Formats: sequence, C-alpha cells, structure tokens
Amino acid sequence: MPETLKEKVSSQAVLIVICCSLVLLLTMGMRQSFGLWQTPISQAFGVGFTVFSLSLAIQNLFWGLFQPLVGGLADKFGSGRVIAVAGALQALGLIWLAYADQIWELHASAGIIIGISGAGTTWAVLMSVVARNVPENRRTQFFGMVSAIGTGGQIIIAPFNQYTINTFGWQEALIILAIMLSLTVPLAYFLRGKTSNNVKQHAETLSQALNRARKHTGYVLLSAGFFVCGFHVMFVMSHLPSYLQSQNMPDWLPGAAISIIGIANLVGTFVAGYLGDKFSKKYLLSSIYFMRSIVFIVFLTVPITTTSTLIFAAAIGLLWLATVPLTYALVGQIFGLRYFGTLSGLVFCAHQLGAFTSVALGGYVFDAFGSYDLIWQLTVALGLVAALLHLPINESPTVPKSAEVAK
Repeated sequence: MPETLKEKVSSQAVLIVICCSLVLLLTMGMRQSFGLWQTPISQAFGVGFTVFSLSLAIQNLFWGLFQPLVGGLADKFGSGRVIAVAGALQALGLIWLAYADQIWELHASAGIIIGISGAGTTWAVLMSVVARNVPENRRTQFFGMVSAIGTGGQIIIAPFNQYTINTFGWQEALIILAIMLSLTVPLAYFLRGKTSNNVKQHAETLSQALNRARKHTGYVLLSAGFFVCGFHVMFVMSHLPSYLQSQNMPDWLPGAAISIIGIANLVGTFVAGYLGDKFSKKYLLSSIYFMRSIVFIVFLTVPITTTSTLIFAAAIGLLWLATVPLTYALVGQIFGLRYFGTLSGLVFCAHQLGAFTSVALGGYVFDAFGSYDLIWQLTVALGLVAALLHLPINESPTVPKSAEVAK
C-alpha cells in the first residue's frame, strides 16, 4: 500500500529529530559522566564518597520532582523556550561546580541547579517534540532513534571527559563541558511549538487527564517499573567507576566501560524502538528488566577483570535505555499526546526517585561497609520485581471523560 501523506516524515521532522538527538547527546553525555568526577572531587574536598554521591542524588531528585512541572510548561508555552532556558542553566551549574569551595556549593550546583535544568533538556520534553512531528505508527521507532543517538553521548563525551580530567584537572574539565553544553541553547530554536498546536483531541483539562492516569493501574505499574530503571542506571553510572577503582582496575577502564555502555546502547535502544512498533511494549519491557538482572548476576559471580568489565558494559548497554522509548510510547499510546509532557514527566519523576535512592544509598553503603555488595544484590532483586510489574499492564488507549460525555 502506498505511504499516505500522514505517514510520511517531512524534512522539518527530520531536522527536529536531529536537533532533539543532539540536545539529548550533550545533556546525557554530561549526566552519565558525573561518576568520573566522584573520586577527584571527593579527594579535593577531603571527604568520603557520601558527599558527592548526595550531590548527585539531589540532582536526580530535583530533576524528577521538577519534570512534571517543566513538562507542563513545555505543553503550555512551547518546548523551545523551556529547552533554551534549561540549557543555559546547565552550563551555569557546571561553571559554579568548577569554582565551588564549600560542600553546600556542591549540592547547590551539581545537585539543585543541574538537577532542575535536566527536566528541560531530556526525555519528557524532547519526546513530546518528536511525538507531535512524526507519524503515530512510527512513533516508538523515532523515540528509540532519538534515545539511541542522544545517549550515544557516552561514546564521545565520557571518554573525552576522562581525558580532560586526566590532562587538565577536574575543574578545567567542567569548564570545557559547560562550553559544550551551551550549544543546547541555539539548538532549541528549531524545537519551538507546543502540543496543543499539533494535536486534535477532545477537550480535556489537565486535572481530568491526571485523574484518568491516577485511576489507571497500568500507569502506576509503569511508573514503579521506571523507578527500577532509574535505580539501575544511576547506580551504575555514579558508582561503577569507584567500584572498579576499589577493585584495583586500570585508571582508563571506568571511562572505557561507560563508553562501551553507550555504544551498545545505540543498538539496544534503536532495536527496542523498532520492536515497540511491532510487538507488545509491556512484554518487551518485562523482558528487558529480567535480562538486566541476569547480567548483574553474571557480573557479580565471575572474577572482576578488565575483560569481564568490558563484557558487562556491552551486555548491560544493550539493555541500558531500551526501556525509554517503550515507556514513553506506552504513555502516549494509553493517554494520547495532549498532556504528554506532564504525564510522561510524572513517570520520569518515579525514574528519578529510583536514581536518587541508588546514588545516595550507594555512597552511604560503601562508606559504611567498604563494599557495594548490598546494592548490587538489590539491583538484581529490583530487576526481577520490575519484570513482573509490567505483565498486567493494559496497553489499550483510554478515552478522555469529555469524549465519553460527548457520545
């Protein structure tokens, strides 16, 4: 059957997808490299890992708590404005962190400022832009494409950050990173517009949409599963470098492992997005969480070596953010796009609560017991729980209350 006009992807949509990917590449490349600063910052301030772990935990908490609000602002006032302001705040937060000389400044800059700004330059806002500009029957595929290319920032930015830290020092490396992050501001120009301008839906207020989501068991289960995703991802990103150093691994290995996770993630996330348009998203999500637990078990069972670490990085990378396009597409599939930024933002809030928990708990457990063993075991258990949580989700679209009344 010939492709209809509705199904075609315009040149403008291609440009938007590219710009969203670049914004995500810069932002996530930064955020998923923060573990590289764990040791140098802790040494510079003469403290244990708990302090900077708390800064990163605060970052993820504020990112999550502000995501629904920022997503709502993007729905109402336009994504471009939100992305531009958030991009500028990210750069300023990095500069402040570079010149911080008191512990509270670590929490304020790396924690609060960079945390809040992350709500405007990552998935909830960017996926909303993509969703309203690509065909519905290819939405999950494009979500996967943006996630794959965007989070590929680990491939470039993580080893680059490792190089600048080793060559120039951790403070200078942050300034260089801030300059790179400032590029998100001009990119925001091409991401203007808001959902209400593109989506024709039955009139429904935000409170009605929130109530519809609250009563949907699947929405709650999806959020709980995304909590586990945040727990997994940020624990590995924030504490894998320190864990490898505690195992007397080579200095180059943490950056290389993060980079390999990013390379494998390119494949895993793109494939997940492709499969999400053809198969049940909930079963794909359940499979991903289950396989994560298996990968963690194998990594903890075999001796920790350079080879085992690189294999682990490749395996977990294939499953890394494969949950993202499936989770966001499921929100849009069930609830539509009118309040996509807000509803997906609330799901992402759960993700960040999981991230906050793992980052803070990881630092505390290591300082208290000198080992990450308890947290590794918890990652395995949570993965198995998440695999079960997704099975009963009802993927059928729901109907706004106003539409039911109209009938």
